[in-house]
Amino acid sequence: MTEPLMPMATGVWLVDNTSLSFTQIAAFCGLHELEVQGIADEQVAVNIVGLDPVANGQLTWAEIDRCQNDEKARLQIIVDEVPAKARSGGAKYTPVSKRQDKPDAIAWLIRNHPELTDAQISKLVGTTKPTITAIRERTHWNMSNIKPVDPVLLGLCKQLELDAAVKKAAPRRAETEKANETE
Repeated sequence: MTEPLMPMATGVWLVDNTSLSFTQIAAFCGLHELEVQGIADEQVAVNIVGLDPVANGQLTWAEIDRCQNDEKARLQIIVDEVPAKARSGGAKYTPVSKRQDKPDAIAWLIRNHPELTDAQISKLVGTTKPTITAIRERTHWNMSNIKPVDPVLLGLCKQLELDAAVKKAAPRRAETEKANETE
C-alpha cells in the first residue's frame, strides 16, 4: 500500500472528520499511533491544515464508512493507473532550463533508435524537424558540444511514451534489418 499525499495533513483531516481509530489512521497515513494520538490531543501538527483525501481522490466515503463500522478493517488507498490530467494535442512546453538538452536527446534517439521517424522524435522531445535533420546530418551549429543522452533521464519525455514510439516503429526496423541481410 502506498502512502497518501502529505500523510500528516491527511492524518489531521481524518482525526477531525471521521471516527476512525488511531490504529486505522496510523496504518493508512504511515504514522505511529502515538503521533495520531498527539494530533487528536493537539500536541502534534498544531499548525498543519488538514488535507481531505476524499477530495484528492485517494479515498471514498464508502471506504471510510466501511472502516468506521469495522475497527479491524484497514483503509485502502485508491491507486489511479491513469494520469490525472492527460495532455491534449499541441505544442509540448519545455522549461527554459531543459531546452539546451534537446539536441542531446535527439542525438541519443537517432543513435539508439534509428527506426524512429522525425515526426516521432519531434513529438517525443518537442522539437522541430529541421533541428532533427541538422543533427542527423551533423550540420547543427553546436554539433561539437552535443553528447547523446537518454531523453527520459533528461525529463523531456516519459519512458512509457518512448516505449510506445519504439514499439510503433518496430516493424520499420525489422524491414530495414531484413533488407540489410539480403544485400
